[in-house]
Amino acid sequence: MRCSAILLMLVMGLPVFAASHPTRVPIDFHGGALQNPIGRHCLILEDPGGQLTPDEALLDTTARACMAAVPNLAVSRSAHWIRFDLQNSSPAHQVVLTIPYTEIDELDLYLAMEGRIIEIARTGLGRSRSKEQGHEFAFELPIEQGETATALLRVRGFHAIHVPLVVSDAASYRSASGRRNLAMGAYAGIMLAMALYNLFLFFSIREKSYLLYPLYMAAICVAQLTFQGVGPAEWLSAHPFLASRTSMLAALLAVVFGMEFSRRFIGTRQLLPRMHRFIPVFYVLIAGIIAVYFAGDAWVGYNLAQAVCGITAVYLLVMSVLAIKRGSRQARFFLLAWTFFLVGVVLFVLKDAGVLPFNWLTHSSMTLGSAIEGVLLSFGLADRINVLRRDKERLIREQNVILEQKVQERTAALQESNDNLKRTQAQLVNSEKMASLGQLTAGIAHEINNPINFISSNIAPLRRNVGDVVEVIKAYRAVDADAASPDLLAVREKERRMGLDETINELDEIIGSVAEGATRTAEIVRGLRNFSRLDEDDLKLSDLNEGLRSTLTVLSPQYRDKVELRMELGELPKVECFPGKVNQVFMNILNNAAQATLARADGRPRHVTVTTRHADDGRVHVVISDTGVGMGDDVKARIFDPFFTTKPVGEGTGLGLAIVYGIINDHGGEIQVESEPGMGSAFTIVLPVRRTSMQEKRA
Repeated sequence: MRCSAILLMLVMGLPVFAASHPTRVPIDFHGGALQNPIGRHCLILEDPGGQLTPDEALLDTTARACMAAVPNLAVSRSAHWIRFDLQNSSPAHQVVLTIPYTEIDELDLYLAMEGRIIEIARTGLGRSRSKEQGHEFAFELPIEQGETATALLRVRGFHAIHVPLVVSDAASYRSASGRRNLAMGAYAGIMLAMALYNLFLFFSIREKSYLLYPLYMAAICVAQLTFQGVGPAEWLSAHPFLASRTSMLAALLAVVFGMEFSRRFIGTRQLLPRMHRFIPVFYVLIAGIIAVYFAGDAWVGYNLAQAVCGITAVYLLVMSVLAIKRGSRQARFFLLAWTFFLVGVVLFVLKDAGVLPFNWLTHSSMTLGSAIEGVLLSFGLADRINVLRRDKERLIREQNVILEQKVQERTAALQESNDNLKRTQAQLVNSEKMASLGQLTAGIAHEINNPINFISSNIAPLRRNVGDVVEVIKAYRAVDADAASPDLLAVREKERRMGLDETINELDEIIGSVAEGATRTAEIVRGLRNFSRLDEDDLKLSDLNEGLRSTLTVLSPQYRDKVELRMELGELPKVECFPGKVNQVFMNILNNAAQATLARADGRPRHVTVTTRHADDGRVHVVISDTGVGMGDDVKARIFDPFFTTKPVGEGTGLGLAIVYGIINDHGGEIQVESEPGMGSAFTIVLPVRRTSMQEKRA
């Protein structure tokens, strides 16, 4: 009975929901132009349980008239039925009904005509669809020219649902769909180009802002494309659970990447530390909302996601304004870009609330705003490169100043250390010189002491003999001329008894001894002067043989009767050198050779031999060999190291041979050592006759 009544009413063309509301839509395309949305011709019935059948929905009399061009069903758990009548007054044999809004999870379309109800489509974002169905809600209605039919549409979902109903012919639909696909392709191309460009910059300059920007753009692009029914909405058509939630998931990820990008791009860590530290709270909230959205109540999750998106938008807006007040240049770019996106969001929300009409501008305002935002942010990142370059140049200048200061400080410290080292070295050299001077003093004292002894021991005999001579002379002078003969005889007798001739001869010997002692003293002093050459600080032509003789003269008293000093001096040309320093070399090596020889305890003869020769290479060779204890390879490798010594503590400074090496090296020469334990050592000093540096200066 109920079905019969419905069919009767359909046949008679009577309205089922509200007789006073004009539900019939006359179809006249006027040359193929698309009609405006037909929402004002519709009646809407809410189905709280979502259990009504098509015929029950037709019989229900509680439907309300839609007063908007696009029905706005908001976010509701109820299913809604929309009914309108179509009268084909065009020459077309088919009518295309388009619903350019893809965020509908369940969509069922029925057509009542000629006394029967035909199911046209059973689809929706939350239902598995084949690829042939495409990404748009577009349906061909078999209404011939002059026929009238009633369309019955059931929609349900956990998104904010709008139902823009547009009736057109097939050609107009294809034209509109092509323009829409072209616009979405251009949008995706712009977003992809900007993302790839800034990703390339990231790999070039390694600044994380240029990595977060592509991630942010990718998330926004996925959200907008999914919302428009392309891209992921098509790819996931076989997975309705994911397809119905992709747009909101991408939007939440865009919030995360956007906030992370903004705080690094703006520099909130330095400018707004408190707001910077609070941002991770949003990440925790978003993680919880995603969990509710996917594993809990989708309606609650959707509402929470909408709320957190709105709060973060305001938060970023306030943060950028405050950053501008703190002098952030990047915040100006961000605020401008974010303002365009927020304008798009506001237009979209006002459209959802019914304040603004549903059209291509309000429906695509958020997509268009995101594209403008992406372009402006890319400009900001390009400007940031200049800012980073200027900051880098400023940092380099500051670092150069600091580096110069540190270099000056280190140079001053090194100079001070070098000065201290030079002073220490001078003190050590002076100590070594003092040690050598001590040896010189001991030798001089010993050598001069012998002549002095000659003089001292002969003073008493000389005084006695001179007294005798004086006494004789006085006796001669006291003789009376008249009594000359007898007195003279007496004096002569006295002269005979005293042995005046012997006394005079002894006096000559004593004077000879004194003369010999004086001569030796003069020779020692002359040898000392030749050795030390204290009055010579310049390069001079010097006789090395003479220097060796002087050195041996100084050393001989110390080792006389202990070590046999042998000299085999060849004919040498005069060598250009510092004579005093070269004599110091001879002193150190000869002294070490004598000491090494005295260290033997096996009774082997103790010899130190000095040999000189003028070699074929034009250089002078001085060989000082000994029959001492010798040394092993380990000791021989270190003998020229400063402070290395084999002598007991307190008997050597370890600087003697180090100084020798420095002096020889300064003269452009070399020193060679041959030694074996128990067999003695031989030091060969090789000096050029003319120093190369001096020859260059003279040239």
